[in-house]
Parts: sequence; C-alpha cells; structure tokens
Amino acid sequence: MNNKYLSDSQVIELIEKNADIILPLTNGEPHKLLDILEGNANSLMNVKIHQLLALHPRNYLEGAYPGKLKHVSYFLSGATRNLFHQGMVDLVPNNFHEMPRILKQSTNLSMIMAVASPIDEFGYFSLGTQADIVSEFIGEVPFILEVNKYMPRTFGENQIHISQIAGFVENDRPLFEAIAPPIGEKDMKIATYVAESIKNGDTLQIGIGSIPNAVVSLLKDHRHLGIHTEMFVDGIVDLVEAGAVDGTQKFTNKGKIIATFAHGSNKLYNFLNNNPAVEFLPVSIVNDPREIAKEERIVSINATTEVDLFGQCASETVAGKYYSSTGGQADFARGVRFAKEGKGFVCMTSTAKNGEISRIKLSLTPGSVVTTSKNDIDTIVTEYGVAKMYGKSISERAKQLISIAHPKFRDELTFEAKKMGFI
Repeated sequence: MNNKYLSDSQVIELIEKNADIILPLTNGEPHKLLDILEGNANSLMNVKIHQLLALHPRNYLEGAYPGKLKHVSYFLSGATRNLFHQGMVDLVPNNFHEMPRILKQSTNLSMIMAVASPIDEFGYFSLGTQADIVSEFIGEVPFILEVNKYMPRTFGENQIHISQIAGFVENDRPLFEAIAPPIGEKDMKIATYVAESIKNGDTLQIGIGSIPNAVVSLLKDHRHLGIHTEMFVDGIVDLVEAGAVDGTQKFTNKGKIIATFAHGSNKLYNFLNNNPAVEFLPVSIVNDPREIAKEERIVSINATTEVDLFGQCASETVAGKYYSSTGGQADFARGVRFAKEGKGFVCMTSTAKNGEISRIKLSLTPGSVVTTSKNDIDTIVTEYGVAKMYGKSISERAKQLISIAHPKFRDELTFEAKKMGFI
C-alpha cells in the first residue's frame, strides 16, 4: 500500500497538459488534492476541473490561475453562483442521469479525484457518501483518492480496489454538514396534500428543501415504504427509525435503500457507516427514467420556484437569474410518467418576496429556464391545493393553476388567461 501513497509532487506529475479532472459532488470534493493543485498551479497547463455543486470557495473557481486551472460547472452552488453571474464560471446544461455520458463525449476523462473511506482488509476503499458521476468510471479512469477517516464506509457500486487507483493522499477532515431548512406553516400545508396521496408500499424519491422535508415528517406512520432517490437526506433516516421504510414492496433492489449521493448531518453519515441496507449506485442508473419506471409505484417529490399557466416549471432560476441547474428533477418527472402507477409532485409556496409576487404566472419571468416541461409535469401543489396537469388541456391547466394561486392574484391571472385565449 505504501507504494501508492503520493507526495504533492507525485500528484502533480500525474496531471498531464490539457487534463480534464472529474470530481464528485459535495463531500466527495477532495480538499487536500485541490490544495495541491492550487499550490502547484504554475506547473499545470490548461487543466479543467469538472464538478457539480462545488462545496467550498476556492481561488481557482475565481479564475486565479488563467491558462493553468479552470472550473467547469454542471450545477451551481453557493461557491460558484455569483462567479457564474460575473462570467468567471462555465455552466454546462445537463440531465443528471446523462452526466457520465456527457463527460465521456466532451472531456478527456484524464483523472478522477475523490474522497474515500480508509482501505478495508480486502484492499477496497469506499467512496462513502458518493457514487454519483464518478463511480461508473472505476476500473476505466485513473483515480487519485483522498483517504479520510470521517468518510463513512458504504456499499453498492462505489467500491474501488487499491489496484484500481493511481495513488492516494491522506486528509482526516470532518464532513461538511448541511442543516435542513426550517419547515414553515405553508410547507406543512403543502406537505399534507402530498402525503395524502402516498400509500403504504410506495417507493419515494425525495428532493431537497423544506417542503420535501415536511412531506417526510408526515410519513412516519406509513409502512413498507421504499427509497429510490438521487440524494439521501436526513429525513430518510427518520423514516427508517420510525419503521416506515423497509423496501419489501419495491420492484427493484428489494429491501435496499438506493441513492446516488448523500448530503446532510452527522446523524446521516453515522447511519450510513457500514449499513448494508443502503446502496449507492451511479447516477446513470439511479436517475435513468427507464430504471426509475421499473419501480411501478414510484412517487417523486420536488420543488420549483415558479410555474406558468402551461404547467412549465422553472426550478433552476430565481427571478430570471440562474441559481442552480436541472439536477434530477427532469429525470424523475420523466421516470414517473413511464412507471405503471407513478406520481410526480412539484411543490412551491404560492408567492415570493413576502407575498408581493405570485409564483404562478401567465408566462415565466424573462430569463427563466424550463426545468420540467409542460408535457412531463404531473401534479403541482401549493398551500392552496393540488393542480393535476397530466392529460389536461391548456384551459383546464390554467383554471386549476389559478385556483391554487394566492387569492389576491387570481383575478389578474384570470383576466390575463382570458386575454390570451387560455380560458
């Protein structure tokens, strides 16, 4: 094993000119390896680092090493959002499940750098909270690992043998904890509508945010729920501990909780450690609509920022400015459509800016990007009710959406809809 340990200079020697380095999401981001790259940037030539959801602010994100080290984003984060608006970060549109394919076609796939749990007695490291966009390349692309004793050892298709890596460094660093946003009264009202449609034995995909968290909080008395989700969050731990999740009625991976990455608190990370009930699979499997559809009773729960009267959801822009990216919302919206008894909920509070702006609009704010199309949307929920979109005419959609808008905006929306000939 010692001959695989890399010094800083040895790491740099492995990085070729014009290299494309791929990083996992969130806690898979290798802090020490990035320190090494930045500290030796003058020795690099036109190296690009490809990543979704960069976790920490970095000099290279800000373009500090022109011609040496550059960031390419596939999902904006707090560390990159403002930089994108300043023209410093490239953002590549994508469906999450297609990311490995995009990387194969558009990069050299020179190297993958990732955090891993310590080696086990069989010579395997685990990518821990990750499988996401990188695990598909195990055995095909050189890996440099950053071994961290705080990374939980997990199972699934995220195991990598010492013979499959170019080398490793060590850096014991506590994982970043994501604190769940507080659940408000409106969130609970929306969650109540969604929870009423979830039956014992359904399989859940749970998105990020206060509304999905609120839904989870109402499901603790359910039984035999399954989990097939891109992001493993704290609420899932609560459901397991309440006896609501056992996966026995799933159609694929029976009895297993399936995710492609995890992000949350230390409670979540401790739950994952050496837990054989959880398996992390590549995003090209977890988020493939064809795979999702095999779970015949899949229920998808996501959030959006605004909806027009066609039912188009803009979930990656805020007030017409880019905020994140598509993520897996479109993947699951499509997947539940293929599933025999699939249900897809896209949720939002009816207003923004302390009630000044309606999130339901005649047309999306200029600059907004459609995340979930009018053809894929199933059901939209606000604190004022449920609007079923799938199979409905434009007139029916407009009427239903107006009925779940905030009351003070309904007359205006009705007037505009009539003016456009929608109703």
